[in-house]
This record gives sequence, C-alpha cells and structure tokens, in this order.
Amino acid sequence: MANVNVRNLPDEVHRAIRIQAARNGRSTEAEIRAILEQAVKPEGRMKLGSFLASAAREAGGLTDEEHALFESARIKSPARAVSFE
Repeated sequence: MANVNVRNLPDEVHRAIRIQAARNGRSTEAEIRAILEQAVKPEGRMKLGSFLASAAREAGGLTDEEHALFESARIKSPARAVSFE
C-alpha cells in the first residue's frame, strides 16, 4: 500500500478530523482513509459504460435485450495497472 504525507494541514482541519474519527470510533488515520475513499469512490457513482448504455437506452438506441447482452459481456473485475516489464 502507498503512503501519503500531507504537509501544512491547518490545525482546525486536523482537529475536526480527530473529532469526526472519535464520533465514528476510528483512529485519525483510519478516518482520513475513509474520507479519501469516499471522495474517490462515492456509493452512488455510475461507471462510464453503465452511463452510456442507459443514455443510449433512454434515447431509444438499445432494446432491453441489447442492454442485457452488454451487461452480460461487461468485465466486472477491477482494473489492473499495466506492467511494461
């Protein structure tokens, strides 16, 4: 896992994160991880392929059967970083 250092974090921001962490029963470090994860992976986010398929379906471009075909063919595993070695 990666490590990140945040410099020049205002004291009031750090204090607010500590308070929020205590309310959530987590350490400050765990709270910061949760905040960052929520920022980049919100629960309600829609992935690009799903968005394009729904837009096409709403525009009359895809039937339900075609949409189901795309859904079944879609790769559902997480993306992996490319290795050039």
